[in-house]
Parts: sequence; C-alpha cells; structure tokens
Amino acid sequence: MTLCIVLGMLLAFSLIGLLWPFIFYPLVLRLLPAVADRPQPGPAPSASLLFCAYNEAAAMPEKLANLAALKTRHPALEILAFDDGSSDDTAVQIAAAGDFVTLVRGPGRSGKAHGMKQLAARATGDILIFTDANVMLDLDAIDRLLARYADPAVGGVLGSLHYVGEGESATASVGSLYWRIEEALKDAESRTGNVLGADGSIFSVRRALYPDFPDTVLDDLTVSMAVIFAGRRLVKARDVIARERLVAARGDEYRRKVRIAARAWHTHGHLRPQLRRMAAVDRFKYASRKMLRWFGGLFLITGALAAGALAWLVSPWLLLGLALAAALLLALGLSMRRGPLASVVDILIAYAATLQGVVRAMGGGTFVTWAPAKSR
Repeated sequence: MTLCIVLGMLLAFSLIGLLWPFIFYPLVLRLLPAVADRPQPGPAPSASLLFCAYNEAAAMPEKLANLAALKTRHPALEILAFDDGSSDDTAVQIAAAGDFVTLVRGPGRSGKAHGMKQLAARATGDILIFTDANVMLDLDAIDRLLARYADPAVGGVLGSLHYVGEGESATASVGSLYWRIEEALKDAESRTGNVLGADGSIFSVRRALYPDFPDTVLDDLTVSMAVIFAGRRLVKARDVIARERLVAARGDEYRRKVRIAARAWHTHGHLRPQLRRMAAVDRFKYASRKMLRWFGGLFLITGALAAGALAWLVSPWLLLGLALAAALLLALGLSMRRGPLASVVDILIAYAATLQGVVRAMGGGTFVTWAPAKSR
C-alpha cells in the first residue's frame, strides 16, 4: 500500500509539472491584479529595425518588399541587416535592394547573437526593433509598437506572431497550437506587469537598455530580460502583428527545438545572478513559463515509469498490454503526417527534443550558429 501511495504521488506530481505551464499557470495569472499603462505626451521615439540572415535567399524577395513598404511609411526608420556568411545570394539581394537597408557582412559563421550585437552597436534609433529574416511585419506595426513607449515605465515591447501554413502537416498544426498558447500566456503576463522573455520574431527595447552578452546565449531572451533587470516593464502589444511560416517537417522542428533548448539553458546560466534579484512574482512567472517546460520531457518519463509500476503491481500482463499498445500507437503516429495521433506523437517529439537540448547544454554542449529550416 505504501508503494502504491508513493507511485501515485509521483504520477500526480509528474502530471502537475507537465500541465502547469498550460493549465494551472494561466489560471493563476487570471488572479493577479492588472498593471495599467501610464502614457505621457511627447514626440515618438526614433527607431532602428534589425535582422540577421543566413541562406535566406528564398525569403529575401518578400522580406525586402516588406521592408521597402515599411520604409516608405516611416522614412526615418533605420534598417540594418547582418549576413552571417551566407553561401547563397542572400547578401547579394540585400546589397542590391537600395539604400533603404544597410548591409553588414559578418566574417563568416559567427551566429545570430554576434550579428545582433554588431547591428545594435551601429544603430542610432532610440528604440531597437528586432525581427527575423523570414518574418513579415504588418505596415502599421511600427506605429503601434512605438506608441507603447509613451509610457516611460515601458522599456521593451513585444509584438504578436501569427503563423501561417498550419494545415501542411501535424508538425505545423502542433506548432501553431503551441504558439497560440504561448501568445495567450504572454498577453496575460503583460496585463499583470512583465512578459518573461521575448522571441526573435518581433520585439523591441530602448537602446539604452541593450546589454552585453556572450555569443552562446539566446540574444532575444537575454536582451528582453535586461529590460526587467533594469526595473522597466516588458509588455506585449497584441496589435503589432508579425507573420511567419511554420516548420512542416519533424526533422527540422526537432533540430530547431534541440538548438533553442540548449541555448536557452546557457542563457539561464548567464542570467541566473540577475534572475535571483527579480521580484517574487516575476521569478514565479519565469519558473512557470520557462523552467518547467524545459523539463516537461522528464515529467513525461517519471509519469510513465510511475504509471508502469502501478500497472505492474496490478498485473504484469496489464503492464505488457499497455506497453504494446503504446508502442503500436507510437509507430502508427510516426508513420502519419496528419491527424490526432500524429499530433500527439509530434508533442512527444517536441518534449524529447527540448529535454535533449537541456541535457546537452548541461554537459557543456551548445550551438552558436543556425540554419533556416528547409520545410518552412
């Protein structure tokens, strides 16, 4: 009986850890008081738009057209691009685009964090706006983003990422669902004070808050968290829209998640001293939305082991039957490209990739450079 209780508690703990970021954490955020913006009259700040690219030749025609339209609408907008040693004609296309975008060529493969630091050092705008080479911004995104800086307490502003291509595969569908949950969490965090970190698709900070950091960390997380460490608010603007195509192939998504998780763990180590000094509510948010997700794969493993041990105590044949059923469903899901079962398998793969990245980072491994997903 004692063993059953221990296994039941382990199973319950694993389920809570697995579900906390997606079910319990949002419920807690609803109970927290809202923090209102306090805008003050004054001129709009100047801005610089920055992005890094590596072998993005296929995306460049649409990207450059989008940038040209943004420049036409905002003539004072400074646009800087860093090419990380592309082997295709990415840099050639940017250089040929005209004087509305300034190209900075890297020495070779040095990585996005290095590239963004080079661009930030050259930028002259009061606000640094960061985006990705394959992300398109709505034409009113700049106006709406800069408007949030009328509140002097705001040090950074995130936009909203809308993914396209959801129906192309189960991988894309799961990615879309995950990101809708992520966007909703950021909205709730923003309402209650601070969003706990940005992604690179669309976010901005006051140039004076841009930190120094090593090339092995996630620059978007590091730069956005610097806003909170400086005592300013990091908020999300729902009406600042960016659009990006989803990754459709499992292999591409797996490698992407391993890389991001490894860099996220290195970033966590770099930021740890400052994280400890954050307000208690922000430490709670960070643990709930970041740290528990990194170990979701571990909660899956401990939960499965506890459930298996409980089944064994009931009957070894029950455990064998459950194991065979799980193996069959996994094999079927892996063979499918669409459907509910394929989506469940993609969720499991995502947890496995994230855990692998964290474990790899704990062992000293990391990623400095990146490559665009071919199935995007």
